[in-house]
Amino acid sequence: MTVTRDDIQLAAQRITGRVRRTPVLRVSPTLTLKLELLQHVGSFKPRGAFNRLLSAKEQGTLTGQGVVTASGGNAGLAVAYAARELGVPARIFVPVNAPATKVARLRTLEADVVQVGNEYAEAYEAALVASEESGALIVHAFDQPEVVAGQGTLGLELLAELDGFDTVLVAVGGGGLIAGIATAIGDRARVLGVEPELAPTLHAALEADRPVDVQVGGVAADSLGARRLGALAFEAVKANDVRSLLVGEDAIVAARTELWRDYQLAVEHGAAVTYAALRSGVYQPAADERVVVVVCGANTDLSTIG
Repeated sequence: MTVTRDDIQLAAQRITGRVRRTPVLRVSPTLTLKLELLQHVGSFKPRGAFNRLLSAKEQGTLTGQGVVTASGGNAGLAVAYAARELGVPARIFVPVNAPATKVARLRTLEADVVQVGNEYAEAYEAALVASEESGALIVHAFDQPEVVAGQGTLGLELLAELDGFDTVLVAVGGGGLIAGIATAIGDRARVLGVEPELAPTLHAALEADRPVDVQVGGVAADSLGARRLGALAFEAVKANDVRSLLVGEDAIVAARTELWRDYQLAVEHGAAVTYAALRSGVYQPAADERVVVVVCGANTDLSTIG
C-alpha cells in the first residue's frame, strides 16, 4: 500500500494537539537542526503511534483490548504514551537487551512490558502472536501506512518552519521516518538517509534493489536495530531518489559528544548519526547548500555522554 502526501496531511490534522510541533535551531545560514528529540517521550515516534491509534479509533478497530507493539524502546514508548492518553491498555514487547532506561520509562507509562528475544524481529513475532490471541491492535514500529504517514508530518513542519532548504539528513533504521519525510518533501528538497556502518538496512536494500536482512550491531543498534528496511520505506526511497550515507562508530560517538558540548543536546547514538555525517565529512555540502539535520531521539543514559 502506498503512502501519499494526502495521507500525511490527513495525519497532520488527526494528530494536531496530540504531538508537539518541535522547534528548529538555526546554527548558521546554511545549517539547521530540527529538534525532534523534544517530542513527547523523547523521539519522533508519537507522530506515527497517534495516527495509527486514532485512525483505528475512527474505524472502530481500537477496542478495550488495547494495543500491542514490539520495539527496542522508542516505538514502544510512543505507543505506550499514545495508548495512555487515549485510555486503552498497551502491551510492549522488547528485546531482553533493550536499554534499561527505556524499559523503566515504559513502565512509568503504565504499559505491560514483556522482554523476549535478542533482536527486534524476535520481539515482533511475539507481539504478533499476542495480537492474534487477544484481538489487540498491532502497531508496527515502522512499516505500517498510518505509522509512516504520521512520521511524515515532521516533513510538513519543516516546510512550514523554514523559508527554504536544499537537503535533509534523516537517520534510518527500519525506515518509517525517512519514508514519511521523503513522501512529504521529496519533490521540494533532497532527502538523504544516514545509517551506521554496522546497521546498513537502507544501503543493503538499495544495493540489492529490495529490502534484505543485514547483521545489526554497534552503538546505535538500540534505536536503529531493525534487521531490514521496511517495504513502505523502500518504495518511498526509490520513488524519491534517496541515497544512503554510512557513518562509523567513532564518528557517531564524536557527534553525540559534540551535540552535547556545543548545543547542550543530550541525544541517543541513533539520533547522532545525521550530525555525524556532516562532522565526519561523509557528507560535504556545497558552499551555499542549506542543510537540515533531523535530531530525532533523546532516550539515552546521560552518564555515557562525555
